[in-house]
Amino acid sequence: MSTDISTSSPQPATAPAAAAAPVDAGQPTWKRIGKRILGYAVLILFALAFIMPFALAIATSFKTRAEVQANPLGLIPQQVTFEAYRAMAAVDLPRWAFNSAVVTTFVTLGRLFLDSLAGYALARLKFPGRAAVFALVVGVLAVPGIVLAIPRFIVLGQLGLLNSYAGLILPLAVDAFGIFLMKQFFESIPKEMEEAARMDGATIFQTFWRIILPLAAPGLIALTILSFQGSWNEFLHPLIAAPSDPSLRTLPVGLALLRGAGGEQLDFPLLMAGSLLTTIPVAIIFFTFQRYFISGVAASGVKG
Repeated sequence: MSTDISTSSPQPATAPAAAAAPVDAGQPTWKRIGKRILGYAVLILFALAFIMPFALAIATSFKTRAEVQANPLGLIPQQVTFEAYRAMAAVDLPRWAFNSAVVTTFVTLGRLFLDSLAGYALARLKFPGRAAVFALVVGVLAVPGIVLAIPRFIVLGQLGLLNSYAGLILPLAVDAFGIFLMKQFFESIPKEMEEAARMDGATIFQTFWRIILPLAAPGLIALTILSFQGSWNEFLHPLIAAPSDPSLRTLPVGLALLRGAGGEQLDFPLLMAGSLLTTIPVAIIFFTFQRYFISGVAASGVKG
């Protein structure tokens, strides 16, 4: 009795899927190069559009007033002079810088603490009217600052806070955008960490202060940079909060009044020199924490 043994030949191995070809792989080389050149050209134009005003301000600060009037758009001064920077010593620039530093420091610290508390409450706590409160916060973002100028001036006058550091700082110590930013960032943090802390007996504030806040470092750094930049460059509020006390002028207000004192012959080199000096602290802060700022803003848009 014979037994038929059928031997099956091994199936050929499936060939690996070919890697996806680039979208423009089938295009001629000259067309790919042309697209790349066009893309770089557009990017360079956008970069120049942002760089040109800053480069023009630097060049103007080293020009004479006569050269500015003769060639206002020239990027290379015919005669480099430091007269504008020496003239800054004649104005009360150190006092303005001190006031800006004081206001900016306390406003930034206030926003870090208060905006974080409010953002955490809106992100995690359950209470009646939470959605309505958040809607009001978002609604405030749509209100132009100039609309609140007169009501803010009246309130400061009624509270006796005009021409004082308290009047300069307190109305800016809480920011609607900061609350929104931190709320979005807190929602991207997993809730399991908070639940574990609650099981260990931590209170809500202890959980926020010891667990959540350290995890929110990128968001806090982003909020720090935005608050520092916004309060350092704030013009309208210091103008209405200290209208009659020159000793409380900040840098933006002082430079604006310096411009007004020029009459018909504006001293553009002096204005550009002062403007460049005021941008140095903001530039240092931003470039130092740029990496954390970008990651913090990106993470605030992702919900866990």
